[in-house]
Amino acid sequence: MDVLPADVISPKNSAIVSRSISTTPPVALSPATSKAAIRTSLRASTADGVFATIFSNIAGGVLLSNFLVELHATPVEIGMLASIPMLANLLQPIGAYFSERSTSRHYYCLWIYGPSRLLWLILVGAIALFSWGKVDTHQLVNWTLAIVFVTHFLGAFGSAAWLSWLAVLVPRRLRGRYFGFRNSAASLTNLLSVPILGWLVSAWRGGSIAGYGIILLFGIVAGIVSLSFQFFMVDVNPQVQHQVSAQSEPAETLNSPVWFDVVKDANFLRFLLYISVWMFAVNLSAPFFNLYLLDNLSLNIRWVTLYNSLAAGANMIMLVVWGRIADRVGNRPLLLLSGILVAITPLLWLGTSTNAWSLWLWLPALHLFTGGTWAAIDLCSNNLQIGVAPTRNQASFFAIAAAVAGVSGAIGTTTGGLLTQFANYGGLPGLFALSSVVRLVALLPLIFVHERHGQSLNQVMQVLFPGKKLERVNED
Repeated sequence: MDVLPADVISPKNSAIVSRSISTTPPVALSPATSKAAIRTSLRASTADGVFATIFSNIAGGVLLSNFLVELHATPVEIGMLASIPMLANLLQPIGAYFSERSTSRHYYCLWIYGPSRLLWLILVGAIALFSWGKVDTHQLVNWTLAIVFVTHFLGAFGSAAWLSWLAVLVPRRLRGRYFGFRNSAASLTNLLSVPILGWLVSAWRGGSIAGYGIILLFGIVAGIVSLSFQFFMVDVNPQVQHQVSAQSEPAETLNSPVWFDVVKDANFLRFLLYISVWMFAVNLSAPFFNLYLLDNLSLNIRWVTLYNSLAAGANMIMLVVWGRIADRVGNRPLLLLSGILVAITPLLWLGTSTNAWSLWLWLPALHLFTGGTWAAIDLCSNNLQIGVAPTRNQASFFAIAAAVAGVSGAIGTTTGGLLTQFANYGGLPGLFALSSVVRLVALLPLIFVHERHGQSLNQVMQVLFPGKKLERVNED
């Protein structure tokens, strides 16, 4: 459908979100007003994503990894850097519980993400103390991991609420195209910002560590700016949303606990099995590719950020393509197809080195391939999760999926970090080969996940390589 139910949403510029179902009736909107409000919301969400990407690129990713490498952090500490955000997902069910009892998705997310981004100012201060000789490298590594721990655990309380907010705002038939466009805008930001920020860090006269402190301050400002765009998005009152959903639910299911609903939903359980094994397999190696470039191959941060930008560029272009295809054939078949390509990617790293062939051809091509295939994974995983989760208690289902994925990913990262310590097992190259095998195994549960409106792999191939016209996926 093109318009949200009028009793679920209300524009913040014309009415305050209902604080209580019994005291304040939902705001009725005309279809024209609803469409205009949704368009404004989606534009604001895209702008939010752009500035949030700048913040995320600085407070994570290759720039933060390089910061720890400059501080001589161990592979285990690098692995902790990647595993902490995933472990934080354990708190998402608790966050979903509180968010479902709030009366505003917007203000709930604001009070979660505002403090979690401002806390990075503590690390800016710690870097300043390091520059003045008051803190040593080991202490700064500990400070960094502590800030990552606190901010991600706090941010985990808002993840399910944010996804539930967007799930209501974005019409089902437009999800592929909209999220493809939104993620493409974020990828363009990534493409432009990462090499510039990487160059600033490496060229800073006070050293790369002090340079990171400067851009971190800039990133915090960008993170706060991103939150300001959420004031232009249509708010959603979870209480009214539950009231609307309850009208179509059987009476005996309305008071059942969330965990009981999850256990009864066999299709969602199959999705959980897929996402748990997949996240373990991916994170066996994913956090260590940049480490391999920076440490094993001893490449300069400028090379690494350039390669990451190539991946972001390919991701940006292919997101639009995958989004349109996903709207036609569904998300599950695309996940299977792209999953096979992503599974073999770690094997392609075994042929890399520091010769001219690798630096100028193989590594750029590898990152372009990675960015293009991961675009389908990121887009379709999110959309499939929205599709298989029921409307009632949706935030709780999202949170459970995130918690399962987070624990599995953290176990994978920790396992990968430990395996890299054993040269007898092949070090990082051996880990890459193992990850490919486990990634292929992880795709098996996905075969049995049912997606409404999804089509077969054969039909996907007809879209990718047109032989005859394929009818559009039926819409509600």
